[in-house]
Amino acid sequence: MTDTEQTETDPFAWFHRWMAEAEATEPTDANAMTVVTVGPGGKPSARTILLKGADPRGFVFYTNTHSRKGRELRDNALIALLFHWKILARQIRIEGKVEAVTDAEADAYYASRPRVSRLGAWASDQSRPLSKRAELERRLKQFEEKFPGEDIPRPPHWHGYRVLPERFEFWQNMPYRLHDRTIFERAKDGGWTSGKLFP
Repeated sequence: MTDTEQTETDPFAWFHRWMAEAEATEPTDANAMTVVTVGPGGKPSARTILLKGADPRGFVFYTNTHSRKGRELRDNALIALLFHWKILARQIRIEGKVEAVTDAEADAYYASRPRVSRLGAWASDQSRPLSKRAELERRLKQFEEKFPGEDIPRPPHWHGYRVLPERFEFWQNMPYRLHDRTIFERAKDGGWTSGKLFP
């Protein structure tokens, strides 16, 4: 840990610094994060997806709202994120709640995706049973014919979520498993309180 990191008071600035270092060192998908949602009966569910935006408002990802995570977030807005960078021996844990991004934000990101990915958002009935791979390929061809050009509207069930963080933990591997753990928690005034945890 550097002195700057030890005294950092803005968890977003810390996140962006670590993300920039991860982007320079990780071989692929430095923005990959494990997303944990809460299902019926309090059962947790985890999967790895890609972060698509981060600013002082929160952390953004996109998905099919009919998917398992979409259904779980509809019923319970609590969420946890985990970034783990093996080369840097670091991880960041973020806990909070989600809100939907605006339609304009979802439209803009959807339009930036490759054509096949946009068609795939129509073709994939995400998280639902699939009898065989050929069925997905048949559905993709169906939408290729329906939308032959680049003008492919965003499906109504495809949208984005913004994670509004309430807690951060920055974890750094240290010798002899005496790891460094720094936490930030949202204060009542909207600012942040910080502290350390035993490893």
